[in-house]
Amino acid sequence: MKRFLPPNELARDSRFKRTGSRNQLMPSLPDDVEKVAAVLDAIAPKIRERVAGTALEQLFDELGPGFQILMNTVQPKAGSPEAASQMRLRLHGIYLGELQALEAAGRTLWDFPEAPWEFKLNMARQCWDETRHVQIYEKLLDRAGGSVGEYPENTFLYEASCHDDPVLRVTGVNRCLEGLACDVFRQLVDFGKQTGDEVLAQAVDFVLADELTHVRFGSDWVREWTRGDPARAKRAHDFQREVDQRFTFGGARNIAREERLEAGFTEEELDVLGSMQGGGPKRETLVRAAEIARERHLARRRAESGTA
Repeated sequence: MKRFLPPNELARDSRFKRTGSRNQLMPSLPDDVEKVAAVLDAIAPKIRERVAGTALEQLFDELGPGFQILMNTVQPKAGSPEAASQMRLRLHGIYLGELQALEAAGRTLWDFPEAPWEFKLNMARQCWDETRHVQIYEKLLDRAGGSVGEYPENTFLYEASCHDDPVLRVTGVNRCLEGLACDVFRQLVDFGKQTGDEVLAQAVDFVLADELTHVRFGSDWVREWTRGDPARAKRAHDFQREVDQRFTFGGARNIAREERLEAGFTEEELDVLGSMQGGGPKRETLVRAAEIARERHLARRRAESGTA
């Protein structure tokens, strides 16, 4: 079986539609509401073409070219018109993330045959956990009225995290990708509790407990493999910063400090992570620009249909 599998060769059945890598346009824009809104207006036809035939098409029609900003950047609000769609989109994205995390752990187990036996046991344990996570999120998605393949898949997480050096692999997959999952899942647990959705809160809390173990695997093995090798330790540190920077967009991230500390992060690392702003416009700028683009989009639709 092939080692170091590229993301375009990850196997998928006919339910899945895959889009390109993460859009790098928005991070390159200035922190200016009108300029961002103008860019959204300009690329609207391309976005419409990309989402045609998927469940995202309806979201584009309702929310305009900035629908992904409005759906992914803003926390769901119980009772809002978009809440159900927003939750389905979020759960579907996490489901795909767990699927790619399963593949990343499996690839790590296969790609480095000379790794210590204890490391292989850790990766096998992670595969087992990730398989369960895929099943949990598939059930949560079904409970929310969604279905697998409803939205397109992006392989950005897999691309950003995997590397042909085992130290950088566990840095990217376990410390960065799984660390990001801790942040996202803590927010989702809190949302479930705030809205009285105990099933969501408990299910995600169970997954979060596993993520702490996976991050700890990364912390332990980076420390083990860089012991006495400051140059390699620096490469791991620099790669972690690079990947975390790619995961940061639209303003500082909400860090699950308690969970990350338990999983082997230091206070200093979390301070650096919490201070990252990422490139491009602030979150508030993006949301306001997307709202403006939505109003213009809806006005155009009304004009085209001849309604007031």
